[in-house]
Amino acid sequence: MIVFWLFMLCADLLIPGVMIGIGRMFLKKLPKNINAAFGYRTTMSMKNRDTWDFAHQCCGRLWYRWGLILLLPSVVPLLFVLGRDIGVIGNTGLVIAGVQLVVMLGTIFPVERALKRNFDQNGRRRRPEDGPSAEKRT
Repeated sequence: MIVFWLFMLCADLLIPGVMIGIGRMFLKKLPKNINAAFGYRTTMSMKNRDTWDFAHQCCGRLWYRWGLILLLPSVVPLLFVLGRDIGVIGNTGLVIAGVQLVVMLGTIFPVERALKRNFDQNGRRRRPEDGPSAEKRT
């Protein structure tokens, strides 16, 4: 049973570990080319080099921060099921992974919001007078 518990612990540390590693990588070194194979790939992020770099910086910051935040909540629930039945350990690990996945995929929304706030639909940077606050003034 301890072997399965250790396996689940390692499995549940994968998503936060990947978020920390890739987040740090995006902050230090952006993907060089806009491509459909690796990176933060949405229609808006792939408009041009400026949107690509911006999206990766924003996503990298979020993934790094949220990966660190997820570490402790990923370990603590498993401590409560240490020595329990394999089914309980497996279900607990599955719930933890599900929550992690929601957090990881949920970062798409703030990144896309930041892209829309800083770029127009053609991928051109908004001037301060063209931003969302300008809409409120009119």
